[in-house]
Amino acid sequence: MSNAETDVAALRCGELVEGDRSAEAPAVDVLSAREVPLGGPRALRVRRTLPQRARTLIGAWCFADHYGPHEVAVSGGMNMPPHPHTGLQTVSWLFSGEVEHRDTLGTHAFIRPGEMNLMTGGHGIAHSEVSTPDTAVLHGVQLWVALPGEHRHAARDFQHCVPEPAQVDGAGVRVFLGSLAGRTSPVRTFTPLLGAEIVIEPRATLTLAVDTTFEHGLLVDTGDIRLIDTVLRPAELGYVPSGADTLTMVNETDAPARAVLIGGPPFGEEIVMWWNFVGRSHEDVVQAREEWEASSDRFGVIEDFPGGPLPAPALPNAVIRPRRNPPTR
Repeated sequence: MSNAETDVAALRCGELVEGDRSAEAPAVDVLSAREVPLGGPRALRVRRTLPQRARTLIGAWCFADHYGPHEVAVSGGMNMPPHPHTGLQTVSWLFSGEVEHRDTLGTHAFIRPGEMNLMTGGHGIAHSEVSTPDTAVLHGVQLWVALPGEHRHAARDFQHCVPEPAQVDGAGVRVFLGSLAGRTSPVRTFTPLLGAEIVIEPRATLTLAVDTTFEHGLLVDTGDIRLIDTVLRPAELGYVPSGADTLTMVNETDAPARAVLIGGPPFGEEIVMWWNFVGRSHEDVVQAREEWEASSDRFGVIEDFPGGPLPAPALPNAVIRPRRNPPTR
């Protein structure tokens, strides 16, 4: 998925949750979503919770888009022509619908519910994403992972995973990255990561053991979920700093509630993220943009895509400064 936002100064702050908390309970910050169109006259609209001025990353997770359910007959579905990426991995996870993926590694794959596609665009890759003709409703998340400095020029790669579901305390858990609830994903990553879909039965309480070195984010898709002591509404992302050894989630509704849990050790590096590029300096993204516009071999070509590539937007009239998270409270 391509990032249509290029003005980093426009990123809003998340909301700090106030109220009574026990001394032992970690604070939960609530990051509210902002709606972003993904271009075109029938733009697919997404709800974006990362990055924000209040929080750039959760672990190495640097970008979170949540979209749908969209009726494709009304919205037009997803139609992203070839576009570039550098310095990151993309994680695609669907709740409904189907998306066709092509990339300059030569991959031709489909994104389907319950199946994860992870693409590595270190030094450079391009891909296209188009919802299939049989898709009536499109609903899912697109996540990006920043690559650490020593691996940010990694070679192109693509991995596909169908996680086996686990049933735990009135909830179904599908672990697509890392380890949780007795399940471990086989997918290779460059930093320790956690990624899982969680569906909690009506009024059920779920407590999961987690890595104390990880910070975590819970992105709610459906239902109201109380994370520790804070209720999260649909499209909100609850952030929990590292130090917690368990996370307790309560479905406050009479229907199943669904969320995506992400996590990882705090990412100690500053990053520059502009359009679809993750680098370490303004010069990194300037060079990547120039090479994309020049049809450089850095990104490659998708030969059989009907139509041209997505042009890069104009750079801002200012130096893009590196960003890191604020100090943990």
